[in-house]
Amino acid sequence: MAANKIPIGVQLYSVRMLCEKDLPGVLRQIAAMGYQGVEFAGYYGRSAGELRSMLDANGLKCCGTHTGLSTLSDENFAATVEFNKALGNPFLIVPGLPRERFASVKALKDTARQFNELSARARPLGMYVGYHAHGGDFKPVEGQIPWEIIFDNTVPEVIMQMDTGNCLSGGGDPYALLRKYPGRSLTVHLKEHGGAPAAPIGEGEVRWSEVFEICETIGGTQWYIVEHEADPNTPMQSIEKCLMNLRRMGK
Repeated sequence: MAANKIPIGVQLYSVRMLCEKDLPGVLRQIAAMGYQGVEFAGYYGRSAGELRSMLDANGLKCCGTHTGLSTLSDENFAATVEFNKALGNPFLIVPGLPRERFASVKALKDTARQFNELSARARPLGMYVGYHAHGGDFKPVEGQIPWEIIFDNTVPEVIMQMDTGNCLSGGGDPYALLRKYPGRSLTVHLKEHGGAPAAPIGEGEVRWSEVFEICETIGGTQWYIVEHEADPNTPMQSIEKCLMNLRRMGK
């Protein structure tokens, strides 16, 4: 796969306060920057049809939604799938888990089993279920790493949504983990770690060339998703700088 073939989206959580005030305006600006997609973390009171119309008007794709585990429960599963199909989104990513899920290795294996069951329901409908990385996923539980417990015990169709910055902040090794689970990184969060406060992508300590090499050879990556949470004052400028730096790196 050529290096420039993976499209770049942005997680709207990066600009969430602006989205609350003027979602249509934010989407116009994001498209004008050159982003090709957005990942939702909330819908700002809009219906799926309204959101899809805004995306289409700006030539944007939905490259994922962060949707809580409760939205995939038996009573909510069908509605969640319907909503995401209307968005044109196949990636249902659980953004985090409650603390009790990390209480023991058994609890984590039970969680993995639940992801397998959800994946089995989603795949015939053209959807994927996945899990997003946070720092706590790399803190040992009974001597084992929760992230590895989950992905050692889930089927390959369960997406491993690595977040480079969160992983490094939690003491994890994103490069080794991306390699350990080939073909499972369909969407990857690009987030900087280290460097100056609120450093954009490319100006910290992440070994980006290594991340890209893995994603573009064995990762199966279909979307790069920028997330920059560290700048509450000028978030639009921050995500634009992230994209500019990615372009300079040939993405």
